Amino acid sequence: MGAKEDAIELKNKGNDAFKAHDWPTALEFYTKAIETYDKEPSFYTNRAQANLKVEAYGFAVADADKAIELDPNNVKAYYRRASANTLILKHRDALRDWKLVVKKAPHDATAKLRMAECEKIIKRDAFLKAIEVEDAPSIAEGLDIENMILESGYDGAELGDKMTPEFIEDMIERFKNGKKIAKKYAYKIILAVMDISRKEPTMIEHDVEDGHEITVCGDTHGQFFDLMNIFKLAGMPSDKHSFLFNGDFVDRGSWSTEIALLLYAYKWLYPKKFFLNRGNHETDDMNRMYGFEGECRAKYTERIFKLFSESFSLLPLATLIGKKFFVLHGGLFSDDKITLDDVRKLDRFKQRQPGQSGLMMEMLWTDPQTAPGRGPSKRGVGLQFGPDITKRFCENNGLEAIIRSHEVRMEGYEVEHDGRCITVFSAPNYCDSTSNKGAFIKIGPDYKLRYTQFDAVPHPNIKPMAYASNGMQGLM
Repeated sequence: MGAKEDAIELKNKGNDAFKAHDWPTALEFYTKAIETYDKEPSFYTNRAQANLKVEAYGFAVADADKAIELDPNNVKAYYRRASANTLILKHRDALRDWKLVVKKAPHDATAKLRMAECEKIIKRDAFLKAIEVEDAPSIAEGLDIENMILESGYDGAELGDKMTPEFIEDMIERFKNGKKIAKKYAYKIILAVMDISRKEPTMIEHDVEDGHEITVCGDTHGQFFDLMNIFKLAGMPSDKHSFLFNGDFVDRGSWSTEIALLLYAYKWLYPKKFFLNRGNHETDDMNRMYGFEGECRAKYTERIFKLFSESFSLLPLATLIGKKFFVLHGGLFSDDKITLDDVRKLDRFKQRQPGQSGLMMEMLWTDPQTAPGRGPSKRGVGLQFGPDITKRFCENNGLEAIIRSHEVRMEGYEVEHDGRCITVFSAPNYCDSTSNKGAFIKIGPDYKLRYTQFDAVPHPNIKPMAYASNGMQGLM
């Protein structure tokens, strides 16, 4: 057999793995096919599709570019590139390609729909930018919560001026049964957490006392029933059992309001023991596209989304546990000179959204890589950092390791960079399609890391991305 035939065989093995939803294996076979024979566009478009599945949108764009270079009329390649750019919110780039797809395949109804959605999003974003006001008043202004009437038919617990374990228990039962809490109480919970967050530093510093422990969780992404399983396995939050949720509570999964309200309720109940780091999905542009805004509107009100949005911009960006473990959502920086002191001094209130560059963006978006040094982001946003970068950062700051989330790990967690970079991800069978385990980490006063892995649990038949922008439907 020649090189091309060998490569086709490898591609077919990749296709089998793809059909089995084993994206990492599919990527491996497509890469081997390309290494064996690099002149076949379909190898690149197939790998682009697998990269879309593992959220390596930057790599998907690069694969589509290569396929287009080999075959400028490859409709599938333009389709993949448009999809990837839509998913990283580069809508103008996406629109150029959707237009090309529609031109080359005029009967493709899906591409026409995607193009129309993309045009709508670009117009909406331009409108939002035009009406943006610097130093706009808080969404909370004019909210007369005390005189707000509870919805008729609300049969849940009452919430006074303090959060109680009884209210949380009732809230959990309501959420399990597909019910909501009163809007008045949702407003109260968000406002209480905003008051707490305003007083917190950008980097929380938490030591584990004797007889206490902290459980560190990664992304939960609106998977409420899996969150319930975490509490069942790890134990409920209490005065002696702290929790840290390391960003990406919302979006994608279709119970994001339930997760956000429950985590906020616990934050209110245990302000010094329950911690929330901001993730890249606690941001306006992601929430508009990936479902949280739509879900808030469907279940509560647009104003509740806007209040959540304001509250997200107040959340701390990192937590230092026992001066040993630096926990943040994404990862490390483009500059070796950055220290924990720079994080402490970062004024997160000045810059509400992470933007395209700077410390906040890097803390929320970057990823580790196996190669030394720094590399372009596989996501198309931020950058990647190697084991030498992690080693230097840990040594310069007297740390044992960094703990981050932000990426699916098939085993729920992964220890990389010679033990100095730990990824923990707590949304098992992510988006109902990835077959990964979830995990959390327990840390006691001895500062040893104890990992627990778990599988997904059943949930009501509501699909992920049920509330996402129409422009995202079917792209995943």
